[in-house]
Amino acid sequence: MMSDKQRLNLKREVGIIGAVSFIAGTMIGSGIFISPQFVLLAIGSPGASFVIWTFCGLIAMLGGLCYAELGTVIPESGAEYIYMLRTAGKVVAFMFVLSFIIVMRPASATGIALGFAEYVVAPFYSGCTPPQLVVKCVAAGVIMVLAIVNCLSVRLATTIQVVSMVVKLLALAVIILGGVVMLFQGHTENFENSFQGTNVDVSSIGIAFYQGLWSYDGWNTLNFLTEELKHPEVNLPRAVVIAISLVTGLYLLVNVSYLTVMTPRELMSSNAVAVTWGNKVLGSWGWIMSVAAALSAFGSLNGTFFSGGRVCFVAAREGHMPDILAMAHIHRLTPSPALIFTTVISLLVLIPGDFQSIVNYFSFTAWFFYAITMSGLLYLKIKKPELPRPYKVPIILPILVIIVAVFLVLAPIIDDPQIEYLYVTLFIFSGAIVYIPFIHYKLCPGLLTKLTVFLQLFLEVAPAEKNL
Repeated sequence: MMSDKQRLNLKREVGIIGAVSFIAGTMIGSGIFISPQFVLLAIGSPGASFVIWTFCGLIAMLGGLCYAELGTVIPESGAEYIYMLRTAGKVVAFMFVLSFIIVMRPASATGIALGFAEYVVAPFYSGCTPPQLVVKCVAAGVIMVLAIVNCLSVRLATTIQVVSMVVKLLALAVIILGGVVMLFQGHTENFENSFQGTNVDVSSIGIAFYQGLWSYDGWNTLNFLTEELKHPEVNLPRAVVIAISLVTGLYLLVNVSYLTVMTPRELMSSNAVAVTWGNKVLGSWGWIMSVAAALSAFGSLNGTFFSGGRVCFVAAREGHMPDILAMAHIHRLTPSPALIFTTVISLLVLIPGDFQSIVNYFSFTAWFFYAITMSGLLYLKIKKPELPRPYKVPIILPILVIIVAVFLVLAPIIDDPQIEYLYVTLFIFSGAIVYIPFIHYKLCPGLLTKLTVFLQLFLEVAPAEKNL
């Protein structure tokens, strides 16, 4: 066996630039190039859609700051999972990790991959809707490629993140500049009576927030890899503030640009908003926007894989998932078994899924668990004020985020109940039933041990230690 000195650790390789790139890069994915049409469709008017985008940015910032405190009080990787484990207990943490691995992360990865695929195939099917089979095959291809990249090297994955971040910022800068030029030319007709036709029912507001917050999803990326972050007590809050402020500003300007160039009706009927914008402003060069949007989604998917594999890894290390998932490659030091597992589940979710429903079910599940995580922060603030806190937020912030989370979970159910939300809820709570025999009483047959040994040798992996 390995001596203590030779135990494997994930390395602290992510600095402040990498940290900002991971948060902003995961947030600016396919969302801003697809969600504007769904936000506008749900809320009904350009003015109200700007209000939704602004509030989504504010919610992401409040959530990010609360998570920055949690990340410095509990300096372990694994985000919500590890925070629930330390505050709400093992059963709730297991319910989360089961939902995360089988619903949330694959839904997130699949949604981004579908966004990538829509933009890759859009230039080949101009003027008509591309076949679903083609879109899904391209989405499956990109999931496989990024899984391989993340298994091969942390440094390569980080480099892709930084490069794609630059491409995204350039693409968004082109969209914003194009919009500014059109505004100065006097194209303001879409902003007159901008609140006319606003839908004020609870369900429409909830669904608009789901779609908007999907574009901001990723504000908690850094908490998944706290153990790989250099000086987390300084870099975590700093990266959150820089990245989320940058993204919110960009999103608002991009929406202004979209609505300067396109009428609300054109925006709502567009399959790939950035391509429609590109065709109207750049003419025959419109395909450039398609490439830029695809590269943007590519970087976001990379960030999703990078952080998502870490949760499987941390859960297995705590005994909530098979041991094999807690292992890292002996030479490359990447959590490859966890990444392979996430990939397989993502490909399965891809088969029946469509973008809009994937986003709604993902958001519903995610905000359910964000509420529990924020309650954990409240618990730590009230019951354990003596814990060392290199960074802390006022107690009102987690309370505000809990109120928002409760609204987002209940609004669509109360106003427009759908049977699918019941299925998702039952699945979340089924985690408690699975927990008792398999985790608490360890009803794992010897077969699992043999399989672990076989996979350990086959994948060249070994158990990894915490990196605190």
